[in-house]
Amino acid sequence: MMTDQQAAIKINQLIAYASRALDLDERDKVFKTNALLDLFGIAAPSGECPEWSDFQTEIADPLVQYAVDKGITDDASRILFETRMFGLVTPLPSAVTDKFFALAQKRGIKSATDWLFALSKANDYVRMADINKNIKWEYNGKMGKIGITINLSKPEKDPKQIALAKLQPKSGYPACMLCETNVGFAGNLNHPARQTLRTIPITLDGEQWWLQYSPYQYYEEHAIALSDEHRPMSVTAKTFARLLDFVDLFPHYFMGSNAALPIVGGSILTHDHYQGGLKVLPMMGVGNRVKYASERFADVSFAVADWYNSVVRLSSKNKGSVHDAASFVLGKWNEWTDESVSVICRTDEQHNAITPIVRKEGDVYIVDMILRNNRTDKEHPYGIFHPEERLHNIKKEGIGIIEVMGLFILPGRLKKELAQVETYLYGATAYDEKALADENNAMHKHAGMIAALIRKHGTSLTPDKAHAAVIDYVNDACVQILECTAVFKNDEKGQAAFARFMQDGLELKPLA
Repeated sequence: MMTDQQAAIKINQLIAYASRALDLDERDKVFKTNALLDLFGIAAPSGECPEWSDFQTEIADPLVQYAVDKGITDDASRILFETRMFGLVTPLPSAVTDKFFALAQKRGIKSATDWLFALSKANDYVRMADINKNIKWEYNGKMGKIGITINLSKPEKDPKQIALAKLQPKSGYPACMLCETNVGFAGNLNHPARQTLRTIPITLDGEQWWLQYSPYQYYEEHAIALSDEHRPMSVTAKTFARLLDFVDLFPHYFMGSNAALPIVGGSILTHDHYQGGLKVLPMMGVGNRVKYASERFADVSFAVADWYNSVVRLSSKNKGSVHDAASFVLGKWNEWTDESVSVICRTDEQHNAITPIVRKEGDVYIVDMILRNNRTDKEHPYGIFHPEERLHNIKKEGIGIIEVMGLFILPGRLKKELAQVETYLYGATAYDEKALADENNAMHKHAGMIAALIRKHGTSLTPDKAHAAVIDYVNDACVQILECTAVFKNDEKGQAAFARFMQDGLELKPLA
């Protein structure tokens, strides 16, 4: 265990780090030092401040361990305490907002977002040490590149933490993970600490919204725009107005919305919010399969994107026209039924929905509208346009905006499970069909995958070739999952139905 004197030295190093990386004002150093001494129960500061090579392992982690050893916090609350510690040396929201807009005015909006993103990483709101543990690769599929991530950055709670979390009182504050009232919130075992969160006020279609970064960073500069009002997700004409305003404010980013229905929407449908960031998601790089012209919207180009699922693409230099065209497509799709391809817009509830994504290239606005439908039936209890059950061992959760654009966020359990699958292919684990059929077997969910791989490759591969075979299987499964989300399949029947929607529903004329 560190002595108080050693901990005081670490505090000096933390203050030095905050000066370099977190814009700690020189005038606030004594104040912040005293706040940290109080947090750690140390009587006086040290005059020493040696250099360090790795801040996390040499300063942050030892200080948290010191707090655990002294009983200031406990093992279950390490991240909560670390966030509190970093929050003390992160500039106040007012100072962050002032600097952001000063940078935007002086150097341009990209410089401002570069600074805010760097701050969000430096104060560990975006926990890069955890995010860098994620397993990532790309796959060049038949209709374009897709990205695949096995998500290891979201820490799993152990049984002790789960038991403690159940004892936490439920205050209903903040109302959800996305409310602006999260800024500075201390957190608990059921709700992450947010003392390091900093948001920027923005105006979208005359409303107060906020810009922040996602702590999980599924792609570069993964940003979130959230409504100041805690209200349910919706996709309406106002959505397009807000998204178009956003890309005017931040032309180097895209911004999009999950569909506002279960199954085809995101994990949070209770708070209106959008997701965006750098224009790196695979769907953005594909061309158009078919182009159309419209008499109603003469200055808007219509197309079907050459992608795995069903995407109507609009582009125009006229912001008002592309807004009106997108609103028109939304209205038509919400009422469109084609039972020949199982698309029914409504039964006792709405089923058709749209995932819109907006970006700006030069002076051209591009609106991609992914057509979605969340209807279920007896054969497809999880969703007719949801991954088939045979694919649930890879991805069972809802397929939201990030996945439908070609970036898969797969559950962390797959790291261990896929490694176990590989052992069947190089003979370290004997194949026992009867044992895998037992639902109590930990590998039961992968029984079909294991059987298919053994049929194709046998059980005598080298470990490297077994690994490659399993990755190939996952790649193909992800492509199939994307294809499952297509309301108009990429076959003759599906594309004929898509053409009917474009020509009859939207009254468009195909271009040669």
